[in-house]
Amino acid sequence: MLYPLSYGRSVRAGWKPRRGLTENSRTARAIRIGMARRDGSTGTNGPSCANRRTRGRPSAYRPGVNPPSRRTLAPLLGLAALGLATLVPISSQAAPAPETTALTVPMAPASTSNPSNPLAGRPWGVYRGTADPAWSPYLRASGARKQRLATIALAPKAKFFGAWISNADIAEKVRQYVDNATGGDPNVLVQLSLFRMVPWEGEACRRLPTKAERASYKKYVAIVAHTLGDARAAVVLQPDGPFLGCVPHGSSVPASLLSYAARTLSAQPHVEVYVEMGSADWFRDRPGDAVRMLESAGVQYARGFALDTSHFDSVGRQIDFGADIVAALAADGIEDRHFIVDTSDNGHAFTGAWFHAHHPHQPLDYAEPCGSAGQDHCVALGIPPTTDVGDPAWGLSDRRARTAERLVDGYLWVSRPWLAHQSGSFSMTRALAEIRYSPFR
Repeated sequence: MLYPLSYGRSVRAGWKPRRGLTENSRTARAIRIGMARRDGSTGTNGPSCANRRTRGRPSAYRPGVNPPSRRTLAPLLGLAALGLATLVPISSQAAPAPETTALTVPMAPASTSNPSNPLAGRPWGVYRGTADPAWSPYLRASGARKQRLATIALAPKAKFFGAWISNADIAEKVRQYVDNATGGDPNVLVQLSLFRMVPWEGEACRRLPTKAERASYKKYVAIVAHTLGDARAAVVLQPDGPFLGCVPHGSSVPASLLSYAARTLSAQPHVEVYVEMGSADWFRDRPGDAVRMLESAGVQYARGFALDTSHFDSVGRQIDFGADIVAALAADGIEDRHFIVDTSDNGHAFTGAWFHAHHPHQPLDYAEPCGSAGQDHCVALGIPPTTDVGDPAWGLSDRRARTAERLVDGYLWVSRPWLAHQSGSFSMTRALAEIRYSPFR
C-alpha cells in the first residue's frame, strides 16, 4: 500500500497491540507507527544554526537535578530559554508532598497580533508519572544525568490517547492525567494527542471503519470530551492526517469521524482542537490537498490545525506552509484559524526527501540523533514548548517571526524522539544525544 498522495513508499499494515504490551509501550509503539510512513519533499530547510540570530538569546533550559521544590524550582529549571519566568508548583499548602503538587510552566502573554491565543498567558501542566516513558529513567538517574534528563521529563508534553486504551478505561485514564498535570487548578492547560481512529495508517488505505468501529470511535470521543469538561486542554487530533488521502474509493467516512471529534471536543468550553495535517515536506510544500483534507475533517469547528508531528522538517517551513493553509481556508470562508507546530525533534531539521536520498533503505523513524556538535540533518530537541513563538532566540527571519506571532498559537512537544526508533522503549543514548546537541540547550 502506497503513501497517501502517491508518495511511493510502502507502509506496514495497521497497528494492533501485541499481547503483554504495557500502556507505555503501546503508546510509544503507536507513536512510532505514526512516524514510520513519512514522505520527503524538495525544498530547503530553515536557517542553519550558524545563521540563527543570537540577540536576546536566553540562558539554558536545564531543569533541576532533584524533584523541584517551591524555593528551588525556578533557578534549577532556567526557564529563560522558554521565554518564561518561573516554573510554579500549584498547591494550597506551604510545603506540599511532591506527589500531590503539580508542576507547571507559565507561558508568555498573547502577542498583540494574536490576542485570542488560548494557549498563552497561562501555565502548562507537566505530567509526572509512569505513563510518560521518560519519567522512570529520570527518577532513577542522579547527578548531571538527572539534570540533563529533566529537559525532557519536566517539560510539558502532549500525551497520546488511542485504541490501546479501551472505551471502558478511557475516562479514568484522562481523569488521572488531567489531575496529575493540573493539580486541580482549572487555569492550568494540559495537552493531549487523540490517536483513536481505527483503522488508520496503512490499514486505513485498505478498508473503512466498520459500523461497530464507527460507533466505538464516537463513544470514545464523547467520553473524552465529557471527562475533560471544564478543563483547559489543547488536543492534537489524529496525527498523520494526510492518510485521509488514501482511504478506499475516496470515502468521506474517516474524515466525517474526525469532523465529529473536532465538533464534539470543541464544544467543551476550554478545549482547543488542532486537527493534525502532516507537514510541509509531506505535502511537498503544496497546501491544496492539506486544505481539502482539513475542511473535510472539521477544521471549521476547531481552533485550527497542527503541523510537523512525527516529522523532522524545519519550523520556518511550517510557518510558511501553515500561513498558506490559513489563507486558503479564509478564502473558502473558514476564517481566523491558527496552528501549532511540533518542535520536539527538529533542532537540526531535515526533510523526508533529504533523508530518503541519503538513507534509501531506511524508514524515516530510523533517523539517528546527532553525534557531534557540528553535525546537521540529524535528530535533536527543537524549540522548547512555548507560546513566545517569535522570540529571536529561535533563529527565525523577521518575516517568519512576525507571521508566527500572528498565526502560531504555540510550539508543542507532541512526538517522542527519545524512544528507540520512536518505538516502545525509552532510549537513554538517544535522549542524551538529543539533549546534548540541541541548539536550544
